Amino acid sequence: MHRMHNTGPGRVFDIFNHVFLAIVGIVTVVPFLYVVGGSFATESELATRSFFIIPNEITTNAYDYIFSTNAVLRSLGVSILVTVVGTVISMILTLTMAYPLSRKTMVGRNLILNLILFSMLFSGGMIPTYLLVKGLGLLDSIWALILPLAINPFNLIIVKTFFQQLPEELEDASKIDGCTEFQTFWRVMLPLSKPVIATFTLFYAVFYWNDFFQALLYLTDTTKWPIQLLLQQLVMVANTGLGDLQEASLYEPPEESVKLAVIVVATVPILLFYPFLQKHFAKGVMLGSVKG
Repeated sequence: MHRMHNTGPGRVFDIFNHVFLAIVGIVTVVPFLYVVGGSFATESELATRSFFIIPNEITTNAYDYIFSTNAVLRSLGVSILVTVVGTVISMILTLTMAYPLSRKTMVGRNLILNLILFSMLFSGGMIPTYLLVKGLGLLDSIWALILPLAINPFNLIIVKTFFQQLPEELEDASKIDGCTEFQTFWRVMLPLSKPVIATFTLFYAVFYWNDFFQALLYLTDTTKWPIQLLLQQLVMVANTGLGDLQEASLYEPPEESVKLAVIVVATVPILLFYPFLQKHFAKGVMLGSVKG
């Protein structure tokens, strides 16, 4: 492989890859830089300039306005709580369900796997799910944002595949040492599963952080809104006022820059989460890939 990259076609391929990835990176980063720059711009500049990264006049009015209210900070707290609790519950349920399903000796394994695959293709529907959540007494509760989404079938299948790829001799050796099934899972399998744990912890965390539709369906109490639903409401009512934000603030709302500032506030926390898992993430994303 190293020799191929020293040849003419190999160098051309490398140059093409670098240029292509650089373009993709720029296309991905530039819109976010505009959002960050726009959040520090004045309303008049946002109205007159269609695109910029560095504003002519830097102002923190949008952030002063956001943090002068309880709405954004309260919504951030709700999102952090839902993300942390939801991710922990999802990882516990996914790992403890995937491991026994990876054992071929499990009774009823094929039936359960078929039911999981069925749930990937068909769902109960919005109205039956709403009636179920209502029947369980979860309306207007943060549990309505967590429990209906606690296990992602696709993630479960990938984690099960990872456990299947671990050598069976590890399980046999632990049994010889007198370990129970749970001890084998806890002391042997989990320490070897750091890549998959890191990867799907990030996937679940991003999913919970970005989700607003569950809150839109199940929450009527605005004090329990997560940050994404608050952001969605800001965008929806941009021309008719800012609702709870405007009522609770002493500042005159800069409507356009406030939307951009809320996007920044809603995005930065989850971006800061990634570096802590980066060590295992690169290996984890290759799970389930074809090895040659």
